[in-house]
Amino acid sequence: MIQEVKISTNSQTELVIVDQQIQSVIQKSGVIEGFCVVWVPHTTAGVTINENADPSVVRDILYELNKVIPFRDDYQHMEGNSAAHIKSSLFGPSLTLLITGGRLVLGTWQSVYFCEFDGPRQRRMMVKVMEG
Repeated sequence: MIQEVKISTNSQTELVIVDQQIQSVIQKSGVIEGFCVVWVPHTTAGVTINENADPSVVRDILYELNKVIPFRDDYQHMEGNSAAHIKSSLFGPSLTLLITGGRLVLGTWQSVYFCEFDGPRQRRMMVKVMEG
């Protein structure tokens, strides 16, 4: 079964920690050992794993990303959100994550982030939990 998770973003570019939402889906599934796939069905958003201990890491990622891929440039896409499409392609729409002991497996300082590149918006993230 695929579980849909709703995410509200507040900024044009934003990284939102979604560990708890994913863990909730895992717990509801009853899977103790396996994996889950997290998938974002948007062309201007993505998902990634990075450090959660120091908020300046997220700030630095977004700062550099927006510097390298500016919102305004000589883009041809008529909607005006080419930068968001490019950023989304770099981060990617999915992750495969391990589950052990009924818990999401992450490193000590890691979190899963929903990556907003064309917000603020109401978004969706799909989570599929499987035994294995």
